Amino acid sequence: MQFKNSKTAVPLAGFVIAFAGSILFSTKAVIVKMAFEQTHTDALTLLTLRMVFSLPFFIGAAIWVANKKGNPSLSTRHWLSIIALGLFGYYISSLFDFIGLQYVSAGFERLILFIYPSLVVLINAAIFRQKITRVQKMALALTYLGIGIAYWGELTIDNSHPHFLLGCILIFICAFTYSIYLVGSGKLIPLLGATKFTTYAMLAATAGIVVHFLIANNYNNIPAGDSFWQYGFLLAIVATVIPVFLIAHSMKRIGSNNVAIVSSIGPVSTILQAHFLLGERIITEQVIGTAMVIAGVLLTGWKGRSLEI
Repeated sequence: MQFKNSKTAVPLAGFVIAFAGSILFSTKAVIVKMAFEQTHTDALTLLTLRMVFSLPFFIGAAIWVANKKGNPSLSTRHWLSIIALGLFGYYISSLFDFIGLQYVSAGFERLILFIYPSLVVLINAAIFRQKITRVQKMALALTYLGIGIAYWGELTIDNSHPHFLLGCILIFICAFTYSIYLVGSGKLIPLLGATKFTTYAMLAATAGIVVHFLIANNYNNIPAGDSFWQYGFLLAIVATVIPVFLIAHSMKRIGSNNVAIVSSIGPVSTILQAHFLLGERIITEQVIGTAMVIAGVLLTGWKGRSLEI
């Protein structure tokens, strides 16, 4: 079976792969919340464990890319750009995300993160003077109105948490720094290739996280018991390595625009997982806000193409 538009035929397998990758990515917040609750670890230690367990896979990918025919050489400027973007996109961004998850629900965290396409549009407009179209302006309004409605609903159940607003701010910073990474990657990936850029950026981020961990002396605070290591393994393999490669493979098959559409399942998946695994409530404002944010994100990247099955 294939999805078709007027010019191309897109294999259904690509959509299935993108769907699986998006679902696995959406498990991250739930796993982190469960790890905090059951191991009482801190955000930096858990993040470090996630990246250390992921490290062998990205080293293997880096070796594979380096030995690939036609591998473009990297200039000093390329290396500095990759390192800087890796630190922004996977070190700073992830650290703010993990800290913020201590204070907000998994479902609301995923919803805030999902505004990153709108932030990419705003950053490109501010820095590169890219024009914001009328449709994109409508999408931005819809996205942030949806966030506002969901936030108002979250206040009704999280108003007793003293750091709820701080958590929201931290996760918004995570979305913003990740958006900077995406804007920069959009300039470098056409030159270097998606696999090479992503692999090297992940290695740079891992180095930054490990250095931070060592400076903070957090190795003295590693929880006892097997559950801590099990959660680290799940975060690394289930919520990081496998979905990274699934999404990369699906982008080759069906293109980034179609992958973005499929990825809209992410917030819905996180909300449902958080409800059944963490006992988080699903409220009307959250449902309405999520629908509006997803609609806004889809409009943000709308290219006027229709898909038929």
